Amino acid sequence: MTAPLAGRFVLASASPARLATLRSAGVHPRVVVSGVDESQVDDPDAAVVAVRLAELKARAVAAAVDAGDTSWVLGCDSVLAFDGAVLGKPDDAADAVARWRLMRGGSGVLHTGHCLVDVDSGREVLRAAATRVYFADVTDAEIAAYVASGEPLNVAGAFTVDGLGGAFVRGMEGDPHNVVGISLPVVREMFAELGVRWTDLWNGTGDGS
Repeated sequence: MTAPLAGRFVLASASPARLATLRSAGVHPRVVVSGVDESQVDDPDAAVVAVRLAELKARAVAAAVDAGDTSWVLGCDSVLAFDGAVLGKPDDAADAVARWRLMRGGSGVLHTGHCLVDVDSGREVLRAAATRVYFADVTDAEIAAYVASGEPLNVAGAFTVDGLGGAFVRGMEGDPHNVVGISLPVVREMFAELGVRWTDLWNGTGDGS
């Protein structure tokens, strides 16, 4: 393959955090948003939900892109398992406030599903990653201010670690990138399974040999 490898890699996600994480790791994919309705997947197992949604997103984009320009499509989705519930993005501000009042001082597990599609062969590699997140015992006033910022309304579990919410997370067990929405070690392993060296994706260079 003579074309720059990263230029043939599409991220099927609207998440700026996922894109920023990949770029920080030296990989600059194109972005194509899937438009998949996330409410169509319902399962009590958070890992199943995350992987299934990632699969739907990757497949939708893989079917829409030009195979002549694209070799791989990666779909990702994240959900938080907390106290027996599977939590995606909050419904509204009131829902976000209610969640934080339950989560503060406790811990949950952030699951991210990954689906990497080889466009030429149609082969798919699926992986789930999990990271335990410990939440600070924030006050009602802090919760109100955080929700008013709008940040928690657009992310799984109603929190971030790479934005304003970082001050409200007191610790993690597992891959911190996973909490941002994409596990770099997992994605590296997925590419390796398809015969692609991760380092060949850096800076859009490499010949795939």
